[in-house]
Amino acid sequence: MIVLKFGGTSVGTPQGMNQIREIITKDNNKKLVVLSALSGVTNTLVEIGERLRKKEHEQASKVIKKLQKRYDEFLADLFETEVFKSKAIAIISESMDFIKSCLEKPFTNSIDKELLAQGELMSTNIFNLHLQEHKLNSALINALDFVRTDAFSEPDEAFINKELSDILMKQPAETNLIITQGYICRNAEGHIDNLKRGGSDYTASLVGAALNADEIQIWTDIDGMHNNDPRVVEKTFSIPELSFEEAAELAYFGAKILHPSCIRPAQKRTIPVRLKNTMKPEAAGTLIHTKEGAGEGIKAIAAKDGIIAIKVKSLRMLMAYGFLRRVFEIFEKYKTPIDVITTSEVAISVTIDNIYYLDSILSELRPFGEVEVDQEQSIICLVGNMVAEKPGLVSKIFAALQDVPVRMISYGGSRHNISIVVDTRYKTEALKRLNDGVF
Repeated sequence: MIVLKFGGTSVGTPQGMNQIREIITKDNNKKLVVLSALSGVTNTLVEIGERLRKKEHEQASKVIKKLQKRYDEFLADLFETEVFKSKAIAIISESMDFIKSCLEKPFTNSIDKELLAQGELMSTNIFNLHLQEHKLNSALINALDFVRTDAFSEPDEAFINKELSDILMKQPAETNLIITQGYICRNAEGHIDNLKRGGSDYTASLVGAALNADEIQIWTDIDGMHNNDPRVVEKTFSIPELSFEEAAELAYFGAKILHPSCIRPAQKRTIPVRLKNTMKPEAAGTLIHTKEGAGEGIKAIAAKDGIIAIKVKSLRMLMAYGFLRRVFEIFEKYKTPIDVITTSEVAISVTIDNIYYLDSILSELRPFGEVEVDQEQSIICLVGNMVAEKPGLVSKIFAALQDVPVRMISYGGSRHNISIVVDTRYKTEALKRLNDGVF
């Protein structure tokens, strides 16, 4: 079986849904299709929730009316027969009635999560009816029945494996197309929750691992992972192959085509992940698999914004064992992950991307010594295989960045990653210079 995930831009128009139908019916192999909400719908649902939380009911009502109009127009364009159009209207009305009901009751976190789930529930129902209108053997299964997180908000993979297997066993043998939702799940208490933004990728990987799929395909509006950010750098190109380790580094450090967590389940089962373009299905895209044959050297550059750099300087660090442990315990206490670390005899610098507990962290760091904080930083990550061992590579990077102020460099901590921290205002220039200097 192949697992295919289609993002919001792919399902966001009737033409897009027709294109997806053509992609998944090119052969008769069994497929499980994971869909996101229509493009922009999750943002709209977030806005409705924010309005309701602020008790701005009139503004929320206006947003709901615009959302209703979008679905009315979508269904009118997608369906060819009145029978299936009426079925789709009835299903969408159920979700819209729930959304409207949120205007009439206290708005809680639980209701907010249920509100956010409506986008995927509507898109999958619409698409399944679209397939049935075209006389295809499809079935819709609800991700809320088999995707669950544990008490630590991590996917409960044992539960997913068992429940999904049980659900699929009940499907008729002739059903070749199984449709389900990405992103949404239940938490350990059984309440509706989600896997955070980009979580549809994560769903696809979890499902693929549970089924021991032949391949997991992530379909977006770009033809694979590019060697640099195409929004910033001209003439980027798609990377034919990446190892799991390289793809994970790129996803974590800003390559938005892939959810940072989605590599791990596929990697555990050594299931290849292929990145494809819905608008150009003939393009080869990017294949993510094991290291062997993936090649050496720098493959790609990614950038992650919203970074805070913190430096703690203290002469008492000299020969003071236990110092680093005590510093790191502060970040652990406030559940704040560290991205990049550099040290010297008298100072340690780290970066974080979460400012929620920043003031508390800084107040506990100050007794150690002088603390400096630089906000609005970016991490530029150069990723490849054995990049830390490639002769002459560092000199190329330094030459490319000779006119760009660099805040931190992390080199040698991973065989797949060299990380450079710069002020965000220099990010675009740094990406362009590195693109010219290392490719």
